[in-house]
Amino acid sequence: VGVYFTVRTKAVQLRYLRDMFTQLTEKKHVQGEKSISSFQALMVSTASRVGTGNIAGVATAIATGGPGAVFWMGAMAVFGAASAFVESTLAQIWKVRGRDGEFRGGPAYYISKGLGSKKLAAFFSISIIIALGFIGNMVQSNSIADAFQTAFSLPPLLIGVLISALAAFVFFGGMGRIAAFTEKIVPIMAALYLIGGLIVLFANASNIIPAFKMIFVGAFDPAAATGGIIGAGVKEAMRYGVARGLFSNEAGMGSTPHAHAVAKVKYPAQQGFVAIIGVFVDTFIVLNMTAFVIFVTNSIDGSTTGIALTQKAFESGLGSFGITFVAICLFFFAFSTIIGWYFFGEQNIKYLFGTKGTTPYRLIVMGFIVLGSVLQVDLVWELADMFNGLMVLPNLIALIGLSKIVSMALKDYDANNPR
Repeated sequence: VGVYFTVRTKAVQLRYLRDMFTQLTEKKHVQGEKSISSFQALMVSTASRVGTGNIAGVATAIATGGPGAVFWMGAMAVFGAASAFVESTLAQIWKVRGRDGEFRGGPAYYISKGLGSKKLAAFFSISIIIALGFIGNMVQSNSIADAFQTAFSLPPLLIGVLISALAAFVFFGGMGRIAAFTEKIVPIMAALYLIGGLIVLFANASNIIPAFKMIFVGAFDPAAATGGIIGAGVKEAMRYGVARGLFSNEAGMGSTPHAHAVAKVKYPAQQGFVAIIGVFVDTFIVLNMTAFVIFVTNSIDGSTTGIALTQKAFESGLGSFGITFVAICLFFFAFSTIIGWYFFGEQNIKYLFGTKGTTPYRLIVMGFIVLGSVLQVDLVWELADMFNGLMVLPNLIALIGLSKIVSMALKDYDANNPR
C-alpha cells in the first residue's frame, strides 16, 4: 500500500520537505477552541512512535532476523511515510467536534463517514483499543520493568505499579495535559538518547562503514553479514524488519491519525506533511541510532536479544553506566508511548461509547500496564504483532478506498500554495 501511495502521490514524502517543516511553525489555534498545534500533534504522534520499538524492538529484529532487518525497517519507513500522509489527511477531513468541545477523529471516523461502513469502523476501534491501549501498553511496561530489573535489581511488579500510577496522573488530565506533557518530554528524551548514541559512534568510528555493509549484505544474505552467528535467512530478515519497523513507525496502522486529527490547520494535507516527519524521525534517526550502536560495538552474539542486547551495546560504549543510561532512556521512551497509545485508544472509546466510557477505560489500561510488567517478553511481543495486524487491515482498506479524496486534498493545497 505504501508503494501504491508513493506512486499515486508522486512521492509526496520527498517532494514536500520544505512544507513539512514550515507547517510546524504555524500558530497554535483559534483561542477558545479545544485543539492543538501541528507541533503538539507531531509530539503526541512521535511520543507513540518513539518507544520500545526504537530501543528494544530493533534489537529483537537484529537478533532474530540479522542486520538486514534494519534495511527492511528503512524500506518500510520510506514507503510507509506515504501511507502516513494519506491517513493523517483523511483524519483531518473527517474529524468531528464532540459535545465537550474537543476535536476528535481517526480511522473509525473516516471509515464510517467516508466509506460508509459502521461495522468496519467498529472493528477497527475494538482492534486498536486492544492492540495499543491494552496489549501495546503491556509491551511498554514489560520493557521498562525488564530494563530496570537489570540496571537496578528492582522487582518488576513494583515498577509496573509505579508506571501505572504516573500514567494515571496524565490520563486523568485530559487532552490538554497529554499534549503539554509530550510537547515537553519528547524533544528532551530524544536529544538525550541521541547524544549518548553519538558518543558511542564517535568512539567506534572505524566500525561505521562496516556497519553499513552488514545492513545491506544482511538484507539479502544474512548468514554472510554475521559469519553465521545468526541463523537467519532473507525471509526472517524481511519478516522481523517489517514487523518491528511497523511496530516502531506505525505508518499506515491507523494509530497516529488520532493525534493529527485534533490539530488546527487550514488545509488537511498539512497534517499529512507533519505525519511524514514523525515517520522519518522515528526510523532514520532514533531507531537507526540503536542499530548502529549495536553494530559498531560488535554486540551481536546470537543469544542476547531485546533490551538486554541494547544495554550490552551501550555498556560496551559507555562502560557500566551504559546499562543505567538505556534503562533511563527506555523509561521516558516507553512511558511517552503509553501516554500516546492511551490517547489513541481513548478516541475510539469515545467513538464507541461516548465520554462515559473513558473512566473504565483508564482503569483497565492501568491494570494492563501492571500485568505487562510481570509477563514473559516473547508472549507480549507475539500478542502485539497479532493485534497490530488486526487493526491494520480495516485501515488499509479505507486508505485505498478513499485515496481519490486525498488526491483532491493535495491538489487543493497545491492550488492555494503555489510552489
